Amino acid sequence: MKIAQVAPLYESCPPQLYGGTERVVSYLTEELVRQGHEVTLFASGDSQTGAALRAPCERALRLDAQCTDGLAYHFISLYRVLQAADAFDIVHFHTDYLHFPLFAGQWAKTLTTVHGRLDLPHVPAILREFAMMPLVSISDAQRTPVPWANWQATVYHGLPSGLYNAGCGDGGYLAFIGRICPEKRPDWAIEIARRTGMPLTIAAKVDKVDRTYYKTRIKPLLKDPLVEFVGEIGDGEKAAFLGDAAVLLFPIDWPEPFGLGLIEAMANGTPVIAFRRGAVAEIVEDGITGLIVDSIDEAVDAVPRAKALDRAAIRRRFEERYSVERMARDYLKLYEALLRRRTMDVVVSSAAIAQMAASAA
Repeated sequence: MKIAQVAPLYESCPPQLYGGTERVVSYLTEELVRQGHEVTLFASGDSQTGAALRAPCERALRLDAQCTDGLAYHFISLYRVLQAADAFDIVHFHTDYLHFPLFAGQWAKTLTTVHGRLDLPHVPAILREFAMMPLVSISDAQRTPVPWANWQATVYHGLPSGLYNAGCGDGGYLAFIGRICPEKRPDWAIEIARRTGMPLTIAAKVDKVDRTYYKTRIKPLLKDPLVEFVGEIGDGEKAAFLGDAAVLLFPIDWPEPFGLGLIEAMANGTPVIAFRRGAVAEIVEDGITGLIVDSIDEAVDAVPRAKALDRAAIRRRFEERYSVERMARDYLKLYEALLRRRTMDVVVSSAAIAQMAASAA
């Protein structure tokens, strides 16, 4: 099958440091290539891939000090996809809704995985206007604000099975990974650590939009001797960071669409304590891969129980539910269904034209 994967350009594929969407696109792309499909990846020029790479910019935009307008490069990328669209059986977008106006006329050969939150005011308007675009959710919970949209399936993220191995958790610390921002609640993670008396290591990035929050709300809390802030880390450092952690804290306060950090922890055999928001209850199996809580008090009480969970069993559940092979298999089923539907539409249209011609004669 000839497949185009269209990634955002803010991070490379895979990202050098933090990055969710581009990381998932990279894992999917490489697995499709491994399975023998002809894949073209539209992504930043510093991406590493076995696919054919089409790059509208030299490097990931977030790390490029020369970039002042990321949208310009995204428009260039989408225009190049449009020019090449006839060469592909399926064009799989991961760019939110930026491509909708360009590809509404070719919607039947597209698939769009929606990676972000959908509870924002503009979302219903754009999804109604472009109701023809086939969509994929990354959790059932993600769909809640717009259940009527053109959903084709839910496909959970997956990771390469060999990327991580089950760790021992002998570092004895609580871990927090992701972004420093209000919705991820690193302040709650720090409070949980204080109340349990366990050290907390924070591996997270600080976006420009969150710098004031970091300086005013979080940086003062980092003076606590229990807390260590190590900044952003990439895949090469995650194995030790998550594998050595006793527990991953996931104290979110927003409708998380998926939570890649959850399955990264599971791949390392590390139990999670996650707040019941968004997709958490779909991803975390309570009492097996972690514990789901509703408050800081519950999280504090859950720490010793989470530490006692079977790390080998957590790793097994990761392999069963969240491998990249399963993710690729799910997407290939969707690609094939879209191709069958398109073929049927052509057959029906051809038959209708023939019947009209016969009637006219």
